[in-house]
Amino acid sequence: MILKQIPVGSMANFTYIIGDEKTKAAAVVDPSWDLEKVLDMLKANDLKLQYIINTHTHFDHVLGNDQLVGLTGAKIIMHKNSTLDKDITVEDGSMIQVGSLNIKVIHTPGHSKDAICLLIDDKLFTGDTLFVGSCGRIDLPGGNASELYDSLFGKLAKLDEHMKIYPGHDYGSQPTSTIGDEKKTNYVLKPRTREAFMLFMRSGD
Repeated sequence: MILKQIPVGSMANFTYIIGDEKTKAAAVVDPSWDLEKVLDMLKANDLKLQYIINTHTHFDHVLGNDQLVGLTGAKIIMHKNSTLDKDITVEDGSMIQVGSLNIKVIHTPGHSKDAICLLIDDKLFTGDTLFVGSCGRIDLPGGNASELYDSLFGKLAKLDEHMKIYPGHDYGSQPTSTIGDEKKTNYVLKPRTREAFMLFMRSGD
């Protein structure tokens, strides 16, 4: 697998390229700014863009969709709850095939209603659901602390602790982490009841 983590824009976003070394098929996750970096990386690795996958539909994760479609003809994939234009809808448990690579969709609402994480082998692309050292905010449209609790503790925290996470923003002390390290060090993943987590998220403490 070819994996590229590309810092873009002025909001510390990450755009990702996931490519299949065998077939040269590729997906771009969350294109927004600095598309020339993405296009140059695709070209340098001789990759053909098949899909654009959005982890959610906040503007800083979809801003480059239309331009990238126009340049490459790629199909847009989003969760079925998204209200934006898309070619393919997915839901929890859906599989996305990129060449010989299989990407599993995990629906993780809380930061937004349509938030998804992408699981491929031992790698998890977490969008704005989980960051290194923190998590996505709940005060934007579609945010919900109770749903985020289920997504974090009911789904992500139960994954293999060796699973490497690739977040949607470079907000932490390092650009990537693991589920195990986040469970040890991320104050958001400190064991709490649902009620305590909801109070914690609303208070910001």
